[in-house]
Amino acid sequence: MTAPTSRRRRSALVGGCLAAALLVSACATSTPYQPIGTRGSQASGGYSEQRIEDNRYRVNFTGNSFTSRQQVENYLLFRAAELTSQNGYDGFTMVARATDPNVRTRVSPSPFGPGPFGYWGPSWRYRYGGFGWRSWHPWGGSPFWADDVDVRTVTNYEASAEIVMFRGDRPSDPASFDARQVMENLGPTIQRPK
Repeated sequence: MTAPTSRRRRSALVGGCLAAALLVSACATSTPYQPIGTRGSQASGGYSEQRIEDNRYRVNFTGNSFTSRQQVENYLLFRAAELTSQNGYDGFTMVARATDPNVRTRVSPSPFGPGPFGYWGPSWRYRYGGFGWRSWHPWGGSPFWADDVDVRTVTNYEASAEIVMFRGDRPSDPASFDARQVMENLGPTIQRPK
């Protein structure tokens, strides 16, 4: 094999790896501000609401594992304000509110597969105290799972609130919000679908 051919193959390999990395990073985005179940969206989650009375709604926002708790709570507040404004009210009071984490542990075969010496692959190791050479050796110890298994913990948040809408001056209740001000202040942080 000649040197130029080797360089071309190496360049093609590096280019392929970069393209794959860009594709993976493009798919790893937080949930945009959208109705839940939006077709054509790559990110899962979004907002939903249910009318309970003329001026009372239950509002939810569910984010994917790339959406922070703060972002989920901001989207919930923004949706409550937007819904209030759309219904001709000036503000809303949150009479019930909760943010729940959904924590899942995924166990899957190692992406590296069997290595050259059987089922060996890279794994995370930890240090622990005790007696013997493993107490001071940086690679001592092995987690409870086998070397050929990938274990990941994934967390996503869902925020929900029950709101009562009002007209006129805002009550002195600290859980009451002026819808126009909420939309004005949170609007620049809202990420809409592309």
